[in-house]
Amino acid sequence: MTHSSILLIYTGGTIGMREDPADHTLKPYDFANIMAEVPELGKFGVEIDTYTFSPLIDSSDVEPQVWQELAKLIYDRYDSYDGFVVLHGTDTMAYSASALSFMLEGLNKPVIFTGSQLPIGWPRTDGKENLISSIEIAAARDENGGATVPEVCIYFDSRLLRGNRSVKINAEQFDAFRSPNYPELAVAGINLRFNRDCIHHTSQKNLRINTQLDTRVAILKVHPGITEHVARHMLCDEGIRAVILETYGSGNSISKKWFTDIVRESCESGKIVLNVTQCLSGEVDMERYATGKELAKAGVVSGHEMTTEAALAKLFVLMGRSADNTQVKRQLSENLRGEL
Repeated sequence: MTHSSILLIYTGGTIGMREDPADHTLKPYDFANIMAEVPELGKFGVEIDTYTFSPLIDSSDVEPQVWQELAKLIYDRYDSYDGFVVLHGTDTMAYSASALSFMLEGLNKPVIFTGSQLPIGWPRTDGKENLISSIEIAAARDENGGATVPEVCIYFDSRLLRGNRSVKINAEQFDAFRSPNYPELAVAGINLRFNRDCIHHTSQKNLRINTQLDTRVAILKVHPGITEHVARHMLCDEGIRAVILETYGSGNSISKKWFTDIVRESCESGKIVLNVTQCLSGEVDMERYATGKELAKAGVVSGHEMTTEAALAKLFVLMGRSADNTQVKRQLSENLRGEL
């Protein structure tokens, strides 16, 4: 492997905790001493610098401001490093990876999110392997000297996944993440095996960041027993610009007239209503069943196979860039970062 330089960014999360031998409490690890804790990293011949957020962020408390800080940090250090590894708590990792994928426009270097289910200092930790392989992936080069994986990804439990295709599926096992509707970008076994045909490349040469975010988005999960009051509050509130409608199956909703009328009222008022499926796998097809067709007639936009995390991030970025909801609706159907 040729010499590469990697910036390791610790935002917070389980991976960066270690047990204090005095009181046996978990306390943040100083990643400036990472080589002492994970000496295996020295065998790659990779230069590793570290940056630690202050204060550290519990992933349950991640807000768009954290994404803005991350995007700005990567943009400011972009020319100094060949890749970036972001250590992050698992609870909102898929949201953060999705957000960064849309915020970093023209990305030609790896940004690999990883973390762990157990602290890095524990004997059975999954953190060491996740960190070591993430560094190796971020440093990997193709035959032309370019980055092998020039996109935002999540690496967890031997799998490299596209960031905006990922969802957290398990709170107890090491295989915490999956990409239900898209192949793995790489699998780590004895060797790193890249699925090169599935890796996203951009034709843009220069990195730009989209840090203007409009977060006036609500998520309404269709469920048995949903009331007219709840639907109207979520779909028609004046403070909400867009609604992600999590529907059944391939984009189906309840057939009651009052619900369709509220959806139509929301769309006709100019709001963006985006249809994503509650299912882990599959996609929205509003032409398949009658209830889906009614949503399409009402003005609902298909999210196709987008995850809720990707839909939320894409809306934040697109609405932050434009006040024109018609334009945003059009761009929602465009494949911007391999999310469709």
